Amino acid sequence: MSVVLLERPREGVALLRLNRPDRLNALNMAVREALASHFVTLSSDDAIRCVVVTGDEKAFAAGADVAELAKRTPTDEAFSRSRAAWAALERYRRPIIAAVSGFALGGGCELAMHCDIIIAGEGAKLGQPEVKLGIMPGAGGTQRFVRAAGKFAALRWLLTGDLLSAAEAHRLGLVSEVVPDGEVLPHALEIATRIAALPPLAVAAIKEAVLLGADLPLDAALRLEAEAFQTLFATEDRAEGMRAFLEKRKPEFKGR
Repeated sequence: MSVVLLERPREGVALLRLNRPDRLNALNMAVREALASHFVTLSSDDAIRCVVVTGDEKAFAAGADVAELAKRTPTDEAFSRSRAAWAALERYRRPIIAAVSGFALGGGCELAMHCDIIIAGEGAKLGQPEVKLGIMPGAGGTQRFVRAAGKFAALRWLLTGDLLSAAEAHRLGLVSEVVPDGEVLPHALEIATRIAALPPLAVAAIKEAVLLGADLPLDAALRLEAEAFQTLFATEDRAEGMRAFLEKRKPEFKGR
């Protein structure tokens, strides 16, 4: 059976479910490359407007597969393969929601941070414990954590490898919402469904402006936003959205 299952639970929504329950969904190379393959395929599927990534009730993903990592050498080609796999998620233009139950540690926490929205269950545990193995986060953990929580909060957790509760992660800005454990996936799918019903060009432009603008000086980021805002006025969805508002009806967005 595939280590990553693709489902289409609702119109416009794809669900990617990590499927290594015997290893708490640990991210070996097969999982990383399966995720990448799915995101490449979904990139050309205009019917999908939002993707939800999840694991199971015990673990979103409990980290990298340590047995596999222990065999690596500094020149192992697995490093470049892994970076290429992560890049497929980074290039995906539509929103990605992480539905996190149980453990999201190491690479699992980094997988969640590759997403745009993180919904965590009350019992979830997140963290970057790589330092306890003599290594460090290597898939964005140091950089995305500090951008979400700030230097001092990020280093408190990165340098100790301690785990965060969902409530603490939410307080630091590392997750979007905390919900009861049994509601994690339903809530994530409900948000995904709402996003999928919105104009996809505007949604993609918002994601791009936020992600690119975060690394630019404010004046350059504001120019980026203004240009994207102006460009959307050439779309059919903009005309439909405003016309539907004035006519007091539900709009029908077609991504044009």
